[in-house]
Amino acid sequence: MTTLGTASAAPGEMDTGRLQVGETRDGSDFGLPVAVLNGAEEGPTLYLQAVSDGDELNGLGVLQRAIPQISPAELSGTILVVGIVNYHAFQVAEHRNPIDDTKMNRAYPGNESGTSSERIAAATFEAATRADYILDLHQGSTSRMINEVRVRCGQRHRLHDDCLELAKVFGCGHVLDQKGPDGQLARVGPDEGIPTIDPELGGCIGWDDESIRYGVEGVFNVLRHYGFLDGEVETDPQTRATGFDRYGSPVGGLVDFRKDLGDEVEPGDVLFEVTDPFGRLKAEVSADDSGIFWRSRRLPQVATGEYVCSVGTNVDEF
Repeated sequence: MTTLGTASAAPGEMDTGRLQVGETRDGSDFGLPVAVLNGAEEGPTLYLQAVSDGDELNGLGVLQRAIPQISPAELSGTILVVGIVNYHAFQVAEHRNPIDDTKMNRAYPGNESGTSSERIAAATFEAATRADYILDLHQGSTSRMINEVRVRCGQRHRLHDDCLELAKVFGCGHVLDQKGPDGQLARVGPDEGIPTIDPELGGCIGWDDESIRYGVEGVFNVLRHYGFLDGEVETDPQTRATGFDRYGSPVGGLVDFRKDLGDEVEPGDVLFEVTDPFGRLKAEVSADDSGIFWRSRRLPQVATGEYVCSVGTNVDEF
């Protein structure tokens, strides 16, 4: 019998339940939605989570579509799932936990006696550390972004190659291989000896079908490659960036992009122009380095110094 919170499944079975992590402001208990898929045969364990940031829903879309397609009777090993990590932010469609104004993916490994976010992080991290592989499903918030996978442990980490292999197997086509901020699950998971990646499934408001499709395919690639399910996976070459150039606007106005997501960029290429409300050019911003046009804001209006776009740099293929 394998359990996670109130979910409990015998070999060949699936169950859902709640992982208790505290109380809401009216004193009511609340718990995160969880699932256990216990394979009929023994094997490794995969941990999946989504909605660490409350407005990033594509990962939840992946779980909603992938989990019903996985038969525990055909599974070797176990899948542990936390469907919605940032419970409070999800309820109000915000990025950060409104209880403590914290970005959840900066709170790991958490503290079971700490703030709301630290307690949730501690509970989910305990579940994650039971696994052999960790997938922390994200998206680029509500900005526009290519589908990518992030390897956040740093290139000198002892598990870097294992994490990079997991990213390649997931197979979004683009990988950001750059050490992440403290408190990210994809940073602390490898410290526990568990290959961990952070798929960033595009960026949107609500569902994005193409990005969800990438995520579903990625989950099944991982399940087949690591022996959870029968089948072979052909890993395609991935475009990797190890750096990021971020660009803000030197003036206020309306942004007009000159590059599309995924375009190759050379130094001096115009990335975007800023005009006034009457279409008169106020500023033109060009690339400093070669790379891939990786991410951009969704809304056209900007203030002076406000973020506009990012270019992935130091690009190669592996």
